[in-house]
Amino acid sequence: MSDDDPYLWLEDISGEAALAWVAERNAETADVLGADAGFAPLKARLREVLDASDRIPYTVRRGAHLYNFWRDAEHVRGVWRRTTLERYRTDAPEWEVLLDVDALAAAEGEKWIWGGAQVRRPDHERALVRLSRDGGDAVVVREFDLLAGEFVEDGFRVPEAKTQIGWIDADTVFLGTDTGPGSLTDSGYPRTVRRWRRGTPIDASEVVFEAEAADVSAWGQHDDTPGFERDLVGRSLDFFRSETRLLRPDGTTVRIDVPEDALIDVHRRHLLVTLKSDWLGQPTGALLAFDFEAFLAGDRTPEVLFAPDERTALAGHSWTRHHLILETMRDVSTHVEVLTPGSDGAGWTRAPLLGVPALSAVSVVDTDPDASDEYFLDVSGFLQPSSLRRGRIGADQEVLKQAPHRFDTAGLSVTQSFATSRDGTRVPYFVIGPDHATTGPGPTLLYGYGGFEVSLTPFYGAVTGRAWLEHGGTYVIANIRGGGEYGPDWHQAALGENRPRAFEDFAAVAEDLVARGVTTPAQLGAAGGSNGGLLMGAMLTRYPELFGAIVAQVPLLDMTRFHKLLAGASWIAEYGDPDDGTDLAHLRDLSPYHRIAADRSYPPVLLMTSTRDDRVHPGHARKAAARLRELGHPVLFHENTGGGHAGAGDNEQAAHNSALVHTFLHRHLVRRPRPIAGHPVTAIPNAAPAAPSESGSWRPAAP
Repeated sequence: MSDDDPYLWLEDISGEAALAWVAERNAETADVLGADAGFAPLKARLREVLDASDRIPYTVRRGAHLYNFWRDAEHVRGVWRRTTLERYRTDAPEWEVLLDVDALAAAEGEKWIWGGAQVRRPDHERALVRLSRDGGDAVVVREFDLLAGEFVEDGFRVPEAKTQIGWIDADTVFLGTDTGPGSLTDSGYPRTVRRWRRGTPIDASEVVFEAEAADVSAWGQHDDTPGFERDLVGRSLDFFRSETRLLRPDGTTVRIDVPEDALIDVHRRHLLVTLKSDWLGQPTGALLAFDFEAFLAGDRTPEVLFAPDERTALAGHSWTRHHLILETMRDVSTHVEVLTPGSDGAGWTRAPLLGVPALSAVSVVDTDPDASDEYFLDVSGFLQPSSLRRGRIGADQEVLKQAPHRFDTAGLSVTQSFATSRDGTRVPYFVIGPDHATTGPGPTLLYGYGGFEVSLTPFYGAVTGRAWLEHGGTYVIANIRGGGEYGPDWHQAALGENRPRAFEDFAAVAEDLVARGVTTPAQLGAAGGSNGGLLMGAMLTRYPELFGAIVAQVPLLDMTRFHKLLAGASWIAEYGDPDDGTDLAHLRDLSPYHRIAADRSYPPVLLMTSTRDDRVHPGHARKAAARLRELGHPVLFHENTGGGHAGAGDNEQAAHNSALVHTFLHRHLVRRPRPIAGHPVTAIPNAAPAAPSESGSWRPAAP
């Protein structure tokens, strides 16, 4: 393992030499994958999925309107639009287009990417629109008039930065942004919260709260619920610890005295606390309810709304006007309940949410907590296209939209199995594919993430279906430690120096797939992105004999310098601090970049990143590709010039990237493509066999 780094120059994101190197690598990858006979037809089929006009246009309710952002072949960068519920119920809703991002980009000569909008309450007449240059996390903010359908010429405008902004009233916002020296934390996020009034300079606005430079960020939020108006401010001490305070009208603050690692949600008279460690005699992963004012006065008597066990974890919760919708997971299968507080705010009752199908993946898309008990649900499964349902608590649901099947599911099934990791832990994983007892081992793609308490739950993946399952492949999702599938303990088991447990879990799933006859090492591929890219780097350098090919997208790979690159300092709580000598020892051992060796055989690897990724630095993938090339190992590299951390800023880029990934996997893993009725499969030549081998607080983005 070498401490030398001859490739630091590749960290110069837009340096002439670095970009020339990127162009050469992109050309090589295009010559190999882009010129493959199967690439163009595959890309066309994937673009068809992404641009399909009969996709479900998911919405959020803001007052009388349902808002949606939509991309297709005609609207490459997309349109922000709205309609009414009555129109939305029809097969072809009439939409009012508010902002055409393609037209804006053309008019201003900028590669604008939609970053979202915050509609002002309660009048819903103005919005704060966020626009990113080519997909980065940094955005510009502009005020938009929803009545006139145009930007407000003299309205709120914030230059490009990783800004936090939110409405207080018609003429005032809470703002955290880059105002010069001292205004950002070491992680590059806002350090101060200002109360900014319309028509005044940002740097003259009142600072109402400050975080420390070593914190990750500061934030402010106004609750305009009638009768419960309040201001909250806070700071993220690291990725998992935060402090929230009630901001009094006189400028003083009162800390909401919960554990730093707990998550809070303040809604009307209620304070909900999600525990990440034991507190008040309640276990990690529990959801507790308090009366907010009584809690501030010192009452610490909780009502337990959820308590986990070894197989069950909290997945999320959403408020309606009078109820709380509670989502839980049992062995990664979703269950939904409705909880109702008594008239005095206590004495909660519970019942199943009516109309939720068994054995489906269910998630709450939107609710209307200000005005009604309306909710929208997405119901799907690995082989079951999404249906969007609307209901009111206690009443029947209606199916508003049903997505069509996008790929052939004949002969495919879904099973859940458990692998045994090195330390005896049972690790669940889903298998989507043919019956291997009948077909024998076949090409298999294993996907994982394993970090930041992110849970991988069932979903309908049309791109994966067309690009992989239709070609005879099997798709596997590993629910390894580091994620949140079994609550905070499952996540915390793989923090810091214990990160190898996540790697061991993933390797155990790979070995179990081979032992059960699903695949062979030569036919087994692995893929992951961001923190999952770190996982892929670990598979490449620790377990190369288990895989026939590996794909790492926007990966985190240099664990000795991640904290010095872009948003990396915000992830120290997950991995450790390279500036701490004790942590540096395990981080160097974790670091895939530093584990690449000349005397080992590695399976072919595809590394993908984006020049405009301002979250995970493209230098991670660049340097790893350069080192692998230097030592003669099989590696391809592709860097999209835009797209940010998503790797793609529009459907064309997304289809191109996915086609590259699956063409690479097909070349190394697929042996017998499965013909699809009406869609002949072009056989993809095989390469040479691989050598054995929103809660009242704000949190930064995970890699």
